[in-house]
Amino acid sequence: MADPGMSVAPYWELTFDADGDVAGPERDRLLAGVAAGGVRDLLVFAHGWNDDRSMATRLYSAFYAPVPRLAPAARIGYVGVVWPSMRFCDEPIPDFPRSTTAAAPAPGPGPALDKDTRHALLETFPGRATVVDRLARMLDERPGDGAALEEFRRLARLLAEVVPPGPQGPFAADTVAEGVPQSEPGMFTRPAADVCAEFADAAARLDTPAGREAFALPNPWEGAKELLRQAAYWAMKRRAGTVGERGLGPALGRIAQAAPELRVHLVGHSFGARLVSFALRGLPAGVRSVKSVTLLEGAFSHYAFAARLPDDPRAGGVLQGQERRIDGPLVCCHSSFDSALGTFYPLASRMADDDRSVLGVDVGALLGARWGALGHDGTQAVPGTRACALADALGAPLPVSGCVNVDVAAVVRRGGPPAGAHSDILHPELARLVLAAGRVR
Repeated sequence: MADPGMSVAPYWELTFDADGDVAGPERDRLLAGVAAGGVRDLLVFAHGWNDDRSMATRLYSAFYAPVPRLAPAARIGYVGVVWPSMRFCDEPIPDFPRSTTAAAPAPGPGPALDKDTRHALLETFPGRATVVDRLARMLDERPGDGAALEEFRRLARLLAEVVPPGPQGPFAADTVAEGVPQSEPGMFTRPAADVCAEFADAAARLDTPAGREAFALPNPWEGAKELLRQAAYWAMKRRAGTVGERGLGPALGRIAQAAPELRVHLVGHSFGARLVSFALRGLPAGVRSVKSVTLLEGAFSHYAFAARLPDDPRAGGVLQGQERRIDGPLVCCHSSFDSALGTFYPLASRMADDDRSVLGVDVGALLGARWGALGHDGTQAVPGTRACALADALGAPLPVSGCVNVDVAAVVRRGGPPAGAHSDILHPELARLVLAAGRVR
């Protein structure tokens, strides 16, 4: 039966918890549906930072809506992946209001958390209500003593840490060096005042693109909310890898068993792009059912698929070679208008082992170096990667294999600070690109 709230049919959802365990009844309904036949191509979409199931379902309905008219003869099934993620409610989604009833964050000075963001933090990090309440109070009060920011950072770190004995610990890194254990982000180890000052300066640059007076040093508390945001997103990034490898990958193996001729096409937005990429690592040996992967503004390192990093021959991407698990192309969509990935992602990432201040430095200069995100400038350091603009990708056949970087800035360009165009993905051109990548006709 078709879901009256969904724009397409047949549609199934797959729900995973933070450790990658799947909701069994949902999985069984999907397996029975594809085994019954009638579907040749299965589109599987994983959301990125989000609020709840209802918002994820609305996203899938809106993105999938153009597909039937774009491929009227194709026999397509649709899957929406639901996993415990969140977004801060001050990050607008162009042409996609949060809901018809939720109140917008109240305008005004200061970085205080609105009630919807507090609720999202409580839902995403169960058992941490005391921590969330204390963080919210500190953002409201901005204590003046020097130890307050260190206490705030300690609480943000506590919020984001792995709860033992969960399996999420090994899934945080995008690149690894031989013989070097994974380390936590520098935003948790460097002086909190310095970290918050850098975040505050970056946020101010987004609010005033013409620049600020060189002597106008920001109040570190203006960057504390960004520290909390990045701490939460660090946990989401780790969780996305866990769900992909331990949850979606094995589920795709079960689907391949139930319907050996089914062609699967993975789509992921933001951290969902990381999720579907890690699902390739979780595929059972010999499974070749994945015919395309399309990454929309992927919120992970542009070196994740590289065998070696250009500036460190000991290090490589954690997904190196995984594009070969696809019986088709890995299409990476990127946009220079994505300020979440173009500004804050490299700033948060580079803090891991680089303590040089970026105050007074063009943050954009960091993008071509080690700390860039896949959704800002595409897959890097993978030999044979092709690159093209969106119009070219839609005007000629895409490569049948390997990595393809597609500049989608022609459509992914709207959105205000702090995220910019990061969530501006509801465009029929991007749905066409997914179909083109998978040769769905």
